[in-house]
Amino acid sequence: MQIKVNTDTTIEHHASLDEHVQTVVAAALNRFGEQISRVEVHLSDKNSQKSADGDNRCLMEARVAGYQPIAVSDHAATLHQAIAGAADKLKRAVDSALGRLNDKRHSPAPVAAEAEVEEE
Repeated sequence: MQIKVNTDTTIEHHASLDEHVQTVVAAALNRFGEQISRVEVHLSDKNSQKSADGDNRCLMEARVAGYQPIAVSDHAATLHQAIAGAADKLKRAVDSALGRLNDKRHSPAPVAAEAEVEEE
């Protein structure tokens, strides 16, 4: 699984941030293994002044084999909280999507309903 980190101009992009994102995302999605080819992470700070709560945003988009891309976002007071929140949401969304996808693939063919015959 490839993990790509993007930041806006208000967030300093450095190696330790990349490592943190890689660790959190890999821990959240490791059970899905080869089904996820890529995760794109977009980090932004709506208000570059550190006074407002909930101004850090983390958007994650997972590319899942056989399914449309799955995107989630989380807003939090700190960037690390936003990353953890988005990773948790993405884990649940991928789990749900793959569960539905597997249900469709493994469900038996619908049985034709027997026609009811009215007696006269």
